[in-house]
Amino acid sequence: MDRESTWNLLCEYTKSESLRKHALAVEACMRAYALKFGEDGDEWGCVGLIHDFDYEVYPNGPDHPLKGSEILAERGCPEGVRRAILGHADYTGVPRDTRLARTLFACDELAGFITACSLVRPGRIKDLETRSVIKRMKDKAFARSVSREDIRLGAQELEIPLEEHIGFCIEAMRGVAGVLGLEPRETGHAVSPQF
Repeated sequence: MDRESTWNLLCEYTKSESLRKHALAVEACMRAYALKFGEDGDEWGCVGLIHDFDYEVYPNGPDHPLKGSEILAERGCPEGVRRAILGHADYTGVPRDTRLARTLFACDELAGFITACSLVRPGRIKDLETRSVIKRMKDKAFARSVSREDIRLGAQELEIPLEEHIGFCIEAMRGVAGVLGLEPRETGHAVSPQF
């Protein structure tokens, strides 16, 4: 898996800018965790980038991510990568029995929630603090489609305290704030998605 072909696959199936930005956010978190855990950053980043590539075409479970896994298999994607992607959806029944799978699950919902928290702040992600994210998690009306239970379970499966996990992902996403459209409002627009 190389990033260019993975990005092209994402763009082939995903036209929505917000879904592409979500993929980029998860990629950033996955790359950061790969570095922390001594894993392959390119592979882990690519897994984050394509974990939802089929969502726009197949938005309902179990089609997503099962149809995507079939497409990835046809393109020669390694089984371990496909299993990690399948495992990020509980209803597939595929266990998250690798660090890669557990990390993808832990970063997916959280990246979306951090994005939502950032978008309502003038300073966006630049000044977002972990305690603000924790506070927003208690507000059930805020970003109601994001599963707080999955965020908590993800940190638990990684065996990392929730606060530490949130802070780690905020920092990872800060590194690509321009790509994610999360720079302070007065700064400007997103740049080309390159890592």
